[in-house]
Amino acid sequence: MSFAELGLSEKVQQAVTASGYTEPTPIQAQAIPHVLARRDVLGIAQTGTGKTAAFTLPMLTLLETGRARARMPRTLILEPTRELAAQVEENFDRYGANHKLSVALLIGGVSFGDQDAKITRGVDVLIATPGRLLDHFERGKLLLTGVELLVIDEADRMLDMGFIPDIERIVKLVPFTRQTLFFSATMPPEIQRLADAFLHNPVKVEVARAASTASTITQRLIATGSQDYEKRETLRELIRNATDLNNAIIFCNRKRDVAVLHRSLQKHGFNAAALHGDMDQRARMAALDGFRNGETPLLVASDVAARGLDIPAVSHVFNYDIPHHAEDYVHRIGRTGRAGRTGYSFTLVGPGDEKSLAAIEKLIGQPVEWEGPSLAERPASSSGRPTARRGRGGGSERTRGRKVSTRAAEDATVEETDTPREEKAPRRERTPDKAPQRERSRGGRREPDMDEPVIGLGDHVPAFLLRPVTVKKTK
Repeated sequence: MSFAELGLSEKVQQAVTASGYTEPTPIQAQAIPHVLARRDVLGIAQTGTGKTAAFTLPMLTLLETGRARARMPRTLILEPTRELAAQVEENFDRYGANHKLSVALLIGGVSFGDQDAKITRGVDVLIATPGRLLDHFERGKLLLTGVELLVIDEADRMLDMGFIPDIERIVKLVPFTRQTLFFSATMPPEIQRLADAFLHNPVKVEVARAASTASTITQRLIATGSQDYEKRETLRELIRNATDLNNAIIFCNRKRDVAVLHRSLQKHGFNAAALHGDMDQRARMAALDGFRNGETPLLVASDVAARGLDIPAVSHVFNYDIPHHAEDYVHRIGRTGRAGRTGYSFTLVGPGDEKSLAAIEKLIGQPVEWEGPSLAERPASSSGRPTARRGRGGGSERTRGRKVSTRAAEDATVEETDTPREEKAPRRERTPDKAPQRERSRGGRREPDMDEPVIGLGDHVPAFLLRPVTVKKTK
């Protein structure tokens, strides 16, 4: 099947041909005709199969008639992250080269003034993250009553990031007669219920089993210790010994770990960049651009880079941390092995990760092979490095739920090194020849020794009870 058989306009077909594509992917071939027929579509396909073009190309065809009005976009595309939103904008620029359509991008990290100016002139396509979209709406700069087509991309990621209340509010602001498209790689029950509420008699397009992984990806597990410096050492050895490694994305669960691992790799001579949600938009785009054009072969990232980023030539994916949610594993390793290419994924598994690993293997429906000894076969770590400082009562300060400034300072400095920490010098013991003096309380009274018996209220007798009491004699 060719793109000409899908019903796309001549201008869109010319742009697709100029981009070097000749045949549509399965989800494009099945979804595009239904979108052109103005049907609601629920699209499920594994990552890297061309879901973005599956709604971009028919939208361009539908928008060839009509014109935009000030502050009233004709179509709305919701994305969970700034990077995905910017990538969809690039798709419209590429495939809409023969059109004179206006496209606006509403994401954080960019001034409101520039975005307001575009909206005021009128836009055919509005691409936005939910939070920034509602900010503009509440400022009175945007009306959603003219939206003809609503696209909710990476719907399961919207659920994970807590955007569902915002999505529900936005859906109420757009016309009831709109056309709605849902696209996702996984479809948990929560998202299925939302799809039933948002979509009207939808066509379900499922070209692969939900949460399946591409057959072009070689998946391996690597046993490692539980200490951070052991994991970093294991990762460096993997990178040095990896075959056919052109570039790689290294995923961490936490933003703080991204920064620490990034500094550690740079310290050991690796050319790496960092990408996480706390970075400003300019730094995030600079890191992505450097990785795309080959200037930086290693990208240390949080799950902000796990969804939908189209970087076709990624050769390797390393899971420095095993993901907490099994669905995230599918998205992470889906950054490699795209468009029929060969890819490799390596997941570091340490003590305590067994439950997360079992959930992943259950989701993808197959066991993942070990590279070298398994976790059960690996000898126990002999390191004497402390895992966490102990506070009063013997509990770890990390698990007591309060932030400790000294711990944060250690994370920023000592945690960056890759050798065990030296034990601190023991505190000087109190000399036994001096008897401990009893401390005084705020009121000047001495605190009783623990061995002294307390009679009545002890030293803590309220003053009013010590006043003499005069009893009048009754006749």
